[in-house]
Amino acid sequence: MDRRDYLKASLGLASLGLPLAWASDLWADRKASPNEKSPAELVNDATLAAIEKAHQYLVRKQVRDGKYRGAFANSGYGAGVASTSLAGLSFMAGGSVPGDGKYGRNVDLCAEYVLNNVQDSGYIALSDNSVHENMYGHGFSMLFLAQVYGMTRKREIGEKLRRAVDLTVKAQNNQGGWRYQPQPVDADLSVTICQIMGLRAARDAGIHVPDDVREKCIAYVRKSRNRDGSFSYMPGSGHGSPAMTAAGVTSLYSAGIYEGEEIEQGLKAIDRTRPGKMAGMGGHYFYTHYYSVQAMWHAGGEYWNNWYPAIRDELLKSQQPDGSWANDGGGPEYSAAMATIILQIPLNYLPVFAA
Repeated sequence: MDRRDYLKASLGLASLGLPLAWASDLWADRKASPNEKSPAELVNDATLAAIEKAHQYLVRKQVRDGKYRGAFANSGYGAGVASTSLAGLSFMAGGSVPGDGKYGRNVDLCAEYVLNNVQDSGYIALSDNSVHENMYGHGFSMLFLAQVYGMTRKREIGEKLRRAVDLTVKAQNNQGGWRYQPQPVDADLSVTICQIMGLRAARDAGIHVPDDVREKCIAYVRKSRNRDGSFSYMPGSGHGSPAMTAAGVTSLYSAGIYEGEEIEQGLKAIDRTRPGKMAGMGGHYFYTHYYSVQAMWHAGGEYWNNWYPAIRDELLKSQQPDGSWANDGGGPEYSAAMATIILQIPLNYLPVFAA
């Protein structure tokens, strides 16, 4: 059974010709390494069951207007539009698309909610200040809308996505990074990676992103790199972390840097924190693994063969009976969305992960 037939059979997508063709065409952008395990080997029946259980949880938690209740008790990367955008990405990562597929209606609801919160300035955030949002949510929302726009080509989405991109471009600081607020003041790698991925997705969907923005963000990421191959929260801060190292390597991949010493050393640093190799990740568990799995996915080969089964098995063991995962600070819907995106990476549905 080849990959396409496997996906049809396991996900019940026989009627969804568009996303299957979309994913199949993009598969060529990422070359599988020799001896690399296939999606059918990695995404086993237990994984598919966990994904379905988590998606049912996200469906139950979605409010009629598309948002998620848990977002209102959080701040930062789990607040407001962020959790809604990540949930939408999770549904799409499983093969559902706007208006079609098992969770197509849920994708539509997520998109409607996010679009309704694109401000005149282009900033994607709730305007009533009911939650403490920042550029994390803007970046995740830009990424989500770019995937939706790439599949629908709807004029309204394109117009609002362009406004969001323009705001991000204007908010880039002189070093090349971004910070919590949409102002070109200071920067950190954690927020910067969210903007890089959003911009990459928008560009791939046909939205203009100036070349100098890319060059400046690459320079910023490289300044955040340490001698041991790890990456720091801010350039010159002196020590790396698993989360920032994963963000740094994924930033470079997203910006079109696919090889070199900085990539190889970064991958080795990430691999030292592979699930099962160390006890716990500290805070930001899902944020860390969201970027770690992307870095290893791009690396392919033995890095991928070893990493994905390790995080897959860890997530399957930690899933709760209702389909959720423990809250690591972003809220339960955020955790469920992040976990299912991680588990679905081998299926290769979202264009931004096929770079």
